[in-house]
Amino acid sequence: MSRKLTIGLTGGIASGKSVVASAFERLGVAIIDADTVAREIVEPGQPALEEITARFGADIVDDEGRLKRHALRRIVFDDDGARGDLEAITHPRIRSELARQRDTVDSDYCILVVPLLVKSSMIDLVDRVLVIDAPEHVQLERLMGRDEIDDSLARKMIAAQESRAERLEQADDVLINTGPRKDIADLAAALHAGYQRLARGEITDLPPLHLPG
Repeated sequence: MSRKLTIGLTGGIASGKSVVASAFERLGVAIIDADTVAREIVEPGQPALEEITARFGADIVDDEGRLKRHALRRIVFDDDGARGDLEAITHPRIRSELARQRDTVDSDYCILVVPLLVKSSMIDLVDRVLVIDAPEHVQLERLMGRDEIDDSLARKMIAAQESRAERLEQADDVLINTGPRKDIADLAAALHAGYQRLARGEITDLPPLHLPG
């Protein structure tokens, strides 16, 4: 293949994507995170922020000209049209930057961490899909604790994503992240061994992996 093997790591909000991505990074895998890119493209002075301000109003930025992310989050999760407008501004830019970074990696393979890999139509950027899975009640508990939000907003945030069934339908590999964090390193290492062999041409295919956590 003309570029490095690319694994798309996805999962519902608060499923543990960052924890798993960090485990792969410690194994020497290049990690390209869509959330990091999304923050970079709305820094002060960036065209995306100017478009967001024009669409949602000057109150969406603070006194230093930085995006008030929590305020914007509450707007878009209460309004499907507003969320669609925001995605129209940000998704093409995120996609372009993910592709650019993907094509410059020097590890055997790379991982794109994209929460809305299917819904955002970015699945064609990857060769294989790894879904980090957790039941909704686990997501809710983690999300409310992490972001200090109430149950209502947490449920809206989960509902705004593709469904768990949609993600699993697209999965080549599934890592169920419900166990202790210490288990994640071993699960990531098991996946890494197969991905390395695939990337190096030692095998031409990898049977789907389903790893309980």
